[in-house]
Amino acid sequence: MNEATIVSVARTPIGKAYRGALNYTHGATLGAHAVSTAVERAGVERDEIDDVILGGSLMEGTTGGNIARQVALRAGLPVTIPGMTVNRFCSTGLQTIALAAQQVRAGQNQIVVAGGLESISLVQNEHMNRYEEQDPWLNEHKPEIFMTMLETAEVVAARYRVDREVQDRYAQESQRRTAAAQDWAASTGRSSRSPRRSGSSIAKRARCHSRRSR
Repeated sequence: MNEATIVSVARTPIGKAYRGALNYTHGATLGAHAVSTAVERAGVERDEIDDVILGGSLMEGTTGGNIARQVALRAGLPVTIPGMTVNRFCSTGLQTIALAAQQVRAGQNQIVVAGGLESISLVQNEHMNRYEEQDPWLNEHKPEIFMTMLETAEVVAARYRVDREVQDRYAQESQRRTAAAQDWAASTGRSSRSPRRSGSSIAKRARCHSRRSR
């Protein structure tokens, strides 16, 4: 079985929702910036890429349709390269990377681009489609499926006895790791961020990984 390795990473800056320099940038445009940068950093030819796997939590509007395919074309990849859009909500980015790794390890593909993207500004607004959002049977028999993340977090904390002290320790460790990663990036000049200038901006983020066999 092949070994899967992440050979490059690229992401856009994170802005504030409904404000900032990227708030009115189309999902395909911003995603393409991350993808093209990741491909460039990987040092591979664009026609060597076998697949592009992207996704997010709310696949509608500017991130709707087969956004992975849109991003691939917007990034200048050949029209022969397919795109697959995935939705596993908050873990979508991790899921796309897992799928890419599985393809490489199984020998199905050699080079795969994977990542996640989201636009709070252009999707979660007054134009968001909520028509017939909840199935009546599910709403009656399994209403918890429509719970928000905050409600779910409260259930998880109570069920598995994750008290505030444990959460605070986890948050502190997360911040420590972030600082260590930033220090490493500053000392090596290998930041994952890819600067992008725009006349308008907002809370949209795209992060992509190029994965290949080794």
